[in-house]
Amino acid sequence: MRFQLGLAVVAALALGAPLHAQDTTTTKPGGLNKVAHNISRASKKAGRDTKAEVHRDASKTHHALKKAGNDTKATLKQTTGVTTPAPSPQHKPGGLNKVARDVSHASKKAGSNVKHGIKNSSSAAHDSLKKAGNSAKATAAKDTSGTGTHK
Repeated sequence: MRFQLGLAVVAALALGAPLHAQDTTTTKPGGLNKVAHNISRASKKAGRDTKAEVHRDASKTHHALKKAGNDTKATLKQTTGVTTPAPSPQHKPGGLNKVARDVSHASKKAGSNVKHGIKNSSSAAHDSLKKAGNSAKATAAKDTSGTGTHK
């Protein structure tokens, strides 16, 4: 008899506990957290869209510059008759290859400087938005914390 009673109690607890744990009707998101979530989601989407657009433009620019550089190099080779010799251990690159490398290095340096500038400014913007959001959230929490009627 005691065993059956114990088994009944265990079964009741096993069935009752999951039902209570899954009841989320009282903790639906809303208020300040919902507003912050919506703002965060919108700014992330805008940032991703901007990043994708910049990437597409950079890709198109890269392809155009690469094609122009290769065409110029081919034209110079045809005009001057100077071509790249077969690779050998004693060969030190120079001539058209050196010029092409120097131009490539300069454009890469300029591109990386632009990229670093963009990243630094976006980082600063993110930092200021984060500070403003945290400040607004703290202010709103402070305003709502003292209005309760509990004693």
